[in-house]
Amino acid sequence: MAITWSLTIDCAHPARLAAFWALALGYAEKPPPAGFGSWAEWLSHHDVPRDEWDEGAYLTDPDAVGPNLSFLRVPEPKAAKNRLHLDLQVGGGRQTPWEVRWPRVLAAAERLTAAGATLLREEALQGRPDHLVMTDPEGNEFCLV
Repeated sequence: MAITWSLTIDCAHPARLAAFWALALGYAEKPPPAGFGSWAEWLSHHDVPRDEWDEGAYLTDPDAVGPNLSFLRVPEPKAAKNRLHLDLQVGGGRQTPWEVRWPRVLAAAERLTAAGATLLREEALQGRPDHLVMTDPEGNEFCLV
């Protein structure tokens, strides 16, 4: 039996980074726990100091297929290349014909760049563009395939 897992991303601005990844992945804000009408109500109920309410942000896959994502504020900045990154198969993945896939990759890159991503480079395979390496608004690498 597989283990349910989630991914936590350390960052400087949890709400801003969560908004970017919600757009990139088609995710939604995770609803508050049962019995609470909002996260503010839950935080207040648990006596979390108001100045800590923006310490995290949480996303969920609306189709309940992918993992939940947590974005937690940390004091230190990103210091090196990621050892783990996401490959977003926005073009349908390499099993999709290149002529169909590549325009989808470029369209996604344009949309994500407008939302704060940065294009680092285009990688080629067998003489033609294959995928794009990008960073999110806080410099975390990901690829569009």
